Amino acid sequence: MAVYTISDVEKLTGIRAHTLRAWEQRYELVTPRRDENNVRHYLEEDLRELSNIALLNRHGYRISRIAALSPEERAREVASVSSLNISADTELDALTLSVVEMDPFKFSLIVDTNIAQRGFEETMMEVIYPLLDKLGLLFFTGSVAAVQESFTGGLIRQKILAATDRLPQIRKEGRPSFGLFLPEGEQQELSMLFVQYLLRKRGFPVVYVGTDVSCIDLGDFCRVRPVDYLFTILSSNYVARPVDDLIHDILDHCPDSRLLLSGYQATLHDLSGYRRAERLSGLGEMIEWMDTFSTRAGPRIAVAR
Repeated sequence: MAVYTISDVEKLTGIRAHTLRAWEQRYELVTPRRDENNVRHYLEEDLRELSNIALLNRHGYRISRIAALSPEERAREVASVSSLNISADTELDALTLSVVEMDPFKFSLIVDTNIAQRGFEETMMEVIYPLLDKLGLLFFTGSVAAVQESFTGGLIRQKILAATDRLPQIRKEGRPSFGLFLPEGEQQELSMLFVQYLLRKRGFPVVYVGTDVSCIDLGDFCRVRPVDYLFTILSSNYVARPVDDLIHDILDHCPDSRLLLSGYQATLHDLSGYRRAERLSGLGEMIEWMDTFSTRAGPRIAVAR
């Protein structure tokens, strides 16, 4: 069973440590355990209860009113609040709690409600990516475990694949074709799957080659299925080989394609010396780049090459 410090609880619930201590003394909402050094620690059921309390408090419930409710009544109020069109902060709290509890039903309920209300693309940008940013910080500080991150990634992957499968196979005339891949040692598959969805949604012909793709394999792909653009992500964790060597190798094996690079590592390198390579700083810029083809013919591929 997981054990949380008061610092962990503060990060996960947003309740300041001094506020938490005051609530414990005044309202006896949760009674933490103490170790031999008299240091507070909290169990999973304590964290769930405090997360519910924090969610209700942010939604306008006075702490005295919350304290008067039984745990069962609080849970019913949380379910009622979570079904409303709540604020982004409250929603992020509820999603974080579903990750801590590893509750796929609660996670899917929140995400699917957002998809129905605002569409898949906006849900990814405004709900899922802020959650991943928060979980990354919590994992770095030890407040969530690797298995909880893996659990979340698996659920998100399912959502992206399902949304992509629902898209019609429409290829709009005049749109360039894309090959998506991740080089050996790069782990950004969720983002790559989302880019595939974005391209498919806009009618671009796109093939996702997969992960751990060598330059030799990429060359074989381009011979079998020539594409106008290759796209990949090089995150801050990519260390498999020097980026300049990788770019040169890709362009050498795929002489008829342009290379689009995104991710932290791409921002650190000057690509001006590569005639067929360009940088996109992130998903926002990638979306803008795609959408230019919706308002004009787009760059002439023959000229761009």
